[in-house]
Amino acid sequence: MFIPDLVVAPEAVLNEPGHYIPATAAELVVEITAKSNANHDRVEKLHGYATAGVPLYLLLDSWHTGRPTATLYGEPKNGMYRVLDTVKYGEELRLPAPFDLTIDTSEFPAG
Repeated sequence: MFIPDLVVAPEAVLNEPGHYIPATAAELVVEITAKSNANHDRVEKLHGYATAGVPLYLLLDSWHTGRPTATLYGEPKNGMYRVLDTVKYGEELRLPAPFDLTIDTSEFPAG
């Protein structure tokens, strides 16, 4: 079981009993790397969320080698994601439906 930094799920799921949201109900999971857990977010959580079928995984990686990046993964299949987009902090990142919005990463802290 993983505890994400942010999860977006339908409101109906929030009204169910318990203190967790099943990964199968999540529409988007966001992880923000810390220096101490960056590889865990990049590898284990990436695989875990893909295996659970979470449609979108957004990795905000201030510790990416060379430059902080935001990477959007999607289309999970057989425990793997396809990279939908990767941008350097400072660039815009587009989230597809059901969100249909653009994120301005210029305000994200870099490490």
